[in-house]
Amino acid sequence: GLPNVGKSTLFNAITHAGAEAANYPFCTIEPNVGVVAVPDERLDKLAALYQSKKITPAVIEFVDIAGLVKGASRGEGLGNKFLSHIREVDAIVHVVRCFEDENVTHVESSVDPVRDIETINLELILADIEAVNKRADRIKNAARGGSDKNAAQEFAFLQKLLAHLESECPANSYPLTDEEMPFMENLFLLSYKPVIYCANISEADMGENEENISLVQKVKEYAGKHNAGVIVICAKTEEELSQMEETDREMFLEEFGLKESGLDKLIKASYSLLGLISYLTAGEKETRAWTITRGTKAPQAAGKIHTDFEKGFIRAEVVEWETLLECGGLTGAREKGKVRYEGKEYVMKDGDVVLFRFNV
Repeated sequence: GLPNVGKSTLFNAITHAGAEAANYPFCTIEPNVGVVAVPDERLDKLAALYQSKKITPAVIEFVDIAGLVKGASRGEGLGNKFLSHIREVDAIVHVVRCFEDENVTHVESSVDPVRDIETINLELILADIEAVNKRADRIKNAARGGSDKNAAQEFAFLQKLLAHLESECPANSYPLTDEEMPFMENLFLLSYKPVIYCANISEADMGENEENISLVQKVKEYAGKHNAGVIVICAKTEEELSQMEETDREMFLEEFGLKESGLDKLIKASYSLLGLISYLTAGEKETRAWTITRGTKAPQAAGKIHTDFEKGFIRAEVVEWETLLECGGLTGAREKGKVRYEGKEYVMKDGDVVLFRFNV
């Protein structure tokens, strides 16, 4: 996002939340990278059932970069340096200012979330044009020589993509074919990444119906047209919440009629945007969430625990987490015929509690 929209305040909330999570130690890989647990009530319930010594949640890594300004793609405000930091991320959380405050200056002197979004998106597109041109220059000779068929195909794709970007359209709206997919993925383009718009509202608007906040509605309309997600938060409140004791936090949320914090919503939405789900393992030693991509089959899911589990996969003993709780554990679930025995073609579901059988 732009400067002064609440990015660092939100990031502070994320990092505090990480630091306060008793079951997962917050770690900072670099000063601007925070790792935070994905909120998951299922883990606490399963851990209580098994009296687990340890709980290990799924985690998500957030990278905070400084505010971007017009001309960032050309290095204005050290923009290029910051853009390079997010070249390898899987998705972008774009913080948008949806609050009026005369004490917080706006780089454009007025609050207009759609204009701000378009300013940033144009900078991402301009940075991508530069990246595509560099790649095209690198393979130009091999493509024109005619001896390298793959290079010729890629070069033709790059020319089409370049025309698309130069018409100020993001890479994620390019009509990609299956053959072109590997070329696109190899580019790590910023405007190709999935986006969540984080509408940062004022404290006065906390608990207000989102439909009554005109600036938020503008962001939602824009996001709807561009296939992006929207989360509404008050970064300032989130930072305060992240420093509260659990009971105080619950009381505060209840006061505003909120089921969960904006931060929890953001973390869950990020996880979902990336097409990720969690399967669970539970026992006396540890209850744990394992992150997999939606659509993963049982042997590959088993490989997340250990490569031997995938190599020697025999079967997965699967029970839905709520069913497991109702049956009082795996033994009870077996007695009631609630455990399914699944083979190599089984596609894992979110919330599956699994015991893998393998032989190496």
